[in-house]
Amino acid sequence: MTTRLNDVSKTYAPGPRARTRSTTALHPTTLTLGSGVIGLLGPNGAGKTTLLRLLSTAMPPSTGRIVVEGHETTGSTAERTAARRLIGYLPQEVVFPHGMTAFGFLDYIAVLKEWDRTDSRHAEVRRVLALVGLGERSTVKVRRLSGGQRRRLAIAQALLGTPSLLILDEPTTGLDPEQRASLRRILSELEGTVLLSTHQTEDVSALCDRVVVLDAGRVRFDGAVTELLATASDHVHVGPLENEGAVHTWRTGTGMVRSVGGLPRPGATPVAPTVEDAYLLLRHQTRDDSPSRNEGVLR
Repeated sequence: MTTRLNDVSKTYAPGPRARTRSTTALHPTTLTLGSGVIGLLGPNGAGKTTLLRLLSTAMPPSTGRIVVEGHETTGSTAERTAARRLIGYLPQEVVFPHGMTAFGFLDYIAVLKEWDRTDSRHAEVRRVLALVGLGERSTVKVRRLSGGQRRRLAIAQALLGTPSLLILDEPTTGLDPEQRASLRRILSELEGTVLLSTHQTEDVSALCDRVVVLDAGRVRFDGAVTELLATASDHVHVGPLENEGAVHTWRTGTGMVRSVGGLPRPGATPVAPTVEDAYLLLRHQTRDDSPSRNEGVLR
């Protein structure tokens, strides 16, 4: 189960009345994705959603090739269609057709995915509804579902058919802690490739083996979560005062100050970094837009 990007980039041309130049959202990137859950981190505007939309075939790249399980999405219509049958995609925003029930919406999506046999299609719809905890809400109109329930319904449509490549853009938005834990269990049991774009660093630390940090359309880090944590080792402290020159500081519930980076003051104690600590430190180090050792290449 492999997805490959080879020198893929995306540049948006300016509008007819715009005075600005074209904008490069993703610089040439080569990427191989294997099985497992891969976290995608980065600030707003980093190019994460662009990368996900390219992988999902929602839009074509400006340059490069994308191959999903041997099918080139940037090739012929037949190849792109074959690749789409292997992809599940959850965009950040999902628009639900007016008046549909939860079951009806998923059945509609399954028809679009060419599930022609009614019995097997309905069985699959019931399966994913149960998987996301909406089995008893199948006949409820979507407009009567809570925000968290609608988000789970959106996740369910991406899970239809157990895709080889599952692309999730901020899947835990609007979910409570119990629902987030349930989603983690579901994703951890999948056999294919899951690319999880999120601002929730705790989801990455709890679920992912590999993490990619994208910023300004370039790869700033690609490696194991443990490797990312190691970059912040001995750079995070808790003490009565903030570190001198710290990247970020905040007062914790104990009244002590947690500092990321900087020189520790008297009384400060080093603590184990979190994924969030390591991410904040990495963002500070790369803010000058200097190329990194992994720039443009995700292994």
